[in-house]
Amino acid sequence: MKKIFVVGITGASGAVYGVRLVQQMLLHDYKVHLIVTEAGWQVFREELEWDTSDRDAVIQEHFPSVNGELHYHTLRDFTAPVASGSYRSDAMVILPCSMGTMSGIAHGASGNLLERTADVMLKEGKKLVIVPRETPLNVIQLENMTKLAQAGARIVPAMPGYYHKPRTMDDIINFVVGKVLDTLDVPHELFRRWGE
Repeated sequence: MKKIFVVGITGASGAVYGVRLVQQMLLHDYKVHLIVTEAGWQVFREELEWDTSDRDAVIQEHFPSVNGELHYHTLRDFTAPVASGSYRSDAMVILPCSMGTMSGIAHGASGNLLERTADVMLKEGKKLVIVPRETPLNVIQLENMTKLAQAGARIVPAMPGYYHKPRTMDDIINFVVGKVLDTLDVPHELFRRWGE
C-alpha cells in the first residue's frame, strides 16, 4: 500500500523547498495531501513569480500527479480526511514552517486545517516534521520548537550542508528536501552522501 503524506506550505521564505518535496513525493508514487496557507500563496507569487490568480491551475501545473496522487485542501476545509485521527496518513511535513504556524501548533490552537492536522499527528503519535525557515531566532521561537520536540515532532531546520560541494541553487534545495525525506524514511538520490 502506498504511503500517505500531508505537506503544509506556509508563508515563510523558501516555498521552493515545499514545492520540491511534493514533486518528489508524487514522482515516487506517494499519495499527498497538500495544504497551503494564504501567506504561502503570497510567497509563491513573490519568490517563485507564479501567477496565483487561478489556484487550481497552479496546482495542476506545478504539482503534476505523474505517478502519485495529489489532494489539495484549503485552510478552512475541516471536512478533509486529514482533519481526523481516524484517517490513516503516515506523516506530515510543514516545509517551510513560519513562526506563526509553529506557535499555533505548539499551543494547540488548531485555528485552521494545517494546524488541526499537525495536532492530529501529535495526538496520534505519527511523524510530524517541522522545517523552520527563520533567522535569527528569539527565545519564544526556540521555546516553541522545544515544546514541539517534546511533544514528538522532529525539527529539521532548512540548513543546507556543503560537504557535497553544491554548484547550483538546485543542489542546495535538494539537500534540504533530501534531509526531510531521510527523516520520513523515504529513499531518494537528491544529494551525494558523506563517504560516497
